[in-house]
Amino acid sequence: MRLLFALALTLAPAPLAGAGEPQIPELSLAGTYRGDIDVAEYWVSEKLDGVRARWDGSALLSRNGNRFNAPPWFVAAFPPTPLDGELWMGRGTFETVSGIVRRTRPSADDWRRVRFMVFDLPAERADFSGRLRRLRSIFAEIESPFIALIHQFRLTSHADLMAELDRVVSAGGEGLMLHRGSARYRAGRTNDLLKVKRQEDAEAVVVGHLSGMLGALLVEMPDGRRFRLGTGFSDAERRRPPPIGATVTYRYYGTTRNGIPRFASFLRVRAPE
Repeated sequence: MRLLFALALTLAPAPLAGAGEPQIPELSLAGTYRGDIDVAEYWVSEKLDGVRARWDGSALLSRNGNRFNAPPWFVAAFPPTPLDGELWMGRGTFETVSGIVRRTRPSADDWRRVRFMVFDLPAERADFSGRLRRLRSIFAEIESPFIALIHQFRLTSHADLMAELDRVVSAGGEGLMLHRGSARYRAGRTNDLLKVKRQEDAEAVVVGHLSGMLGALLVEMPDGRRFRLGTGFSDAERRRPPPIGATVTYRYYGTTRNGIPRFASFLRVRAPE
């Protein structure tokens, strides 16, 4: 993420008030669509490249439980029930929205450009179809330009899903999300929630800089395997590469027999949570 690693102290969300560590939200995390499911069992929505957030009924929290310093007027119309969603400004604006929402001193003018896009109701015990009905009922009573329910719809086949994926990607979108209609909300990685993309993405930690002015990063995956990440950088990023210890996101096309990402390309530095 351009420049964010250099502004980490300025952009980090505020810790929650009170003693002790922040309470980390129990979020549902997506698996990857492999073409081996019945698409008709899932609800489909666009995958938004925003900043994941949990509304706990009184505050917006990051994935690590830190509070986003949203202005009071931004959340004034939010319902008193937990919501799962993304802070978003539109396609292709991840770096901008991330910079806005992570500042400890919020800018009113900037926050007016942000919306909280909701896709789930984590405290509701119903299956996703039931949670979606409840969300639609809740949002029918909300009048605010700063919160919206992500459009969910049905498709019946893999071919229809790929056609919709092509439409979204050609319009500048990132991909699609699938929610299994019969599934209850479950924290952790689950195939009840799937991401559909032409490319996959993952994260790795920078453990070295190779070849002087950045020729490549040496990065380490969570399982300890390392590989060179040498494409996708701007000239500015090559002059000031992500520091050792930073977590970077990269895109790739499948893996080798040894589990190393194929044709990996740098995407951004992950901002502090």
